Amino acid sequence: MIVGAALVDLHVHGSQSLKEKRGVVRSISQRVRNRFNLAVAEVGGQGTWQRVQLGLAAAGSDALHVRQVLERALEYIEELHLAEVTGSDVELLTLPHEGPAGALDDEVES
Repeated sequence: MIVGAALVDLHVHGSQSLKEKRGVVRSISQRVRNRFNLAVAEVGGQGTWQRVQLGLAAAGSDALHVRQVLERALEYIEELHLAEVTGSDVELLTLPHEGPAGALDDEVES
């Protein structure tokens, strides 16, 4: 299994309160969830009016596909023009599956 994580740092121009910033964050998060089926969470900058750090996560069996989905999501966030992207990073983690040998075959035969 491949687990991908992306961090994106954003600057919300013109935000004068946490309420205004939350509206922008909510809009970006919901659009990304709906379009790319990713988990999205605000992971940094919660106490500031204009700085946001979003975490995105995806899982799959193909590393190239997981990376592409995350990178497309980052491009999409930039294209929304709701906030300025000031930085981003994508990391992949490979988790080996170590189950009992033939576990899936046994389930099919029974």
